[in-house]
Amino acid sequence: MNLHDFNYELPQELIAQDPLEDRSSSRLLVLDKNTGEYEHKVFTDIVDHIHPGDCLVINDTKVIPARLIGHRPDKEEKVEVLLLRRIEADLWETLVRPGKKCRAGTELIFGDGLLNATIEDVVEEGNRLVRFRFEGIWEEVLDRLGQMPLPPYITHTLKDKSRYNTVYAEHEGSAAAPTAGLHFTKELLARIEAMGVDIVHVTLHVGLGTFRPVKEENVLDHHMHSEYYVVTDAAADRINAAKARGGRVICVGTTSCRTVESASTDDGVVHAQSGWTEIFIYPGYRFKVLDELITNFHLPESTLIMLVSALAGRENVLRAYEEAVRQRYRFFSFGDAMFIKC
Repeated sequence: MNLHDFNYELPQELIAQDPLEDRSSSRLLVLDKNTGEYEHKVFTDIVDHIHPGDCLVINDTKVIPARLIGHRPDKEEKVEVLLLRRIEADLWETLVRPGKKCRAGTELIFGDGLLNATIEDVVEEGNRLVRFRFEGIWEEVLDRLGQMPLPPYITHTLKDKSRYNTVYAEHEGSAAAPTAGLHFTKELLARIEAMGVDIVHVTLHVGLGTFRPVKEENVLDHHMHSEYYVVTDAAADRINAAKARGGRVICVGTTSCRTVESASTDDGVVHAQSGWTEIFIYPGYRFKVLDELITNFHLPESTLIMLVSALAGRENVLRAYEEAVRQRYRFFSFGDAMFIKC
């Protein structure tokens, strides 16, 4: 399976730089995974495709303002620290730029000394272990000094930090948003629940690996990044109950999909568990739990476009993407949505 099989042409101006004022006003391309036929809707029309008895699985992870801009003592050059994973109370695995000038022992200052840090070690892939020193409450300091870690293809400044989180974000830990969920408002979710749809929360903390390009020509040689996930007893029971009564499991985003598929056995039963998943879903994969998927439009040659191709077929997906380009859909994190139906 060749990497270039998942490429498509995307004009730069179609990359959405800002969220829409109304989350649910995005466009929605509905793709039939069996026939390859598609139709154009708006996101609120999703209610026409979800039925009583179905289970809507959402990822309730919360993105933290993980991007810190500081400097070394007596140096004006900016140093960017991106929080990736909390090791203990004040110790984080981070991505530091410029890395060459930030070796173990380097001191860093943020916010005129409101926050200080020491780089303790250089670990896998050049990431740094950074220990922070501060007075007060960490979350308050981070909220004051930190910026949301927007993807590299977004160059505009985000005015409202909450717009890079879903309205149901709860458990802090992500370095990137589960963007398919950004289209939902509380009102739309309440409407769906009132229809008799069971809305189930799972958690997968999205890592920066979601933006890292696939470098291997042979897709099968790609090593997937790991991400921490949690499926509770209640969530597993409700997903299994939906399958048992003949309802469909509809995942909101590739992260929810990867969570339920990681937590299930070959018989399609979801089990309560937590841990790290490196699941890599590409064409040929047999889905055990997921029936349908709400997702955004993904980067060319990314693991995410491979996942949706596994569900709907590579040819169907690429034709739908070409149509979205022709119709001037907005792409990527703040862009429009796709619903892949049975």
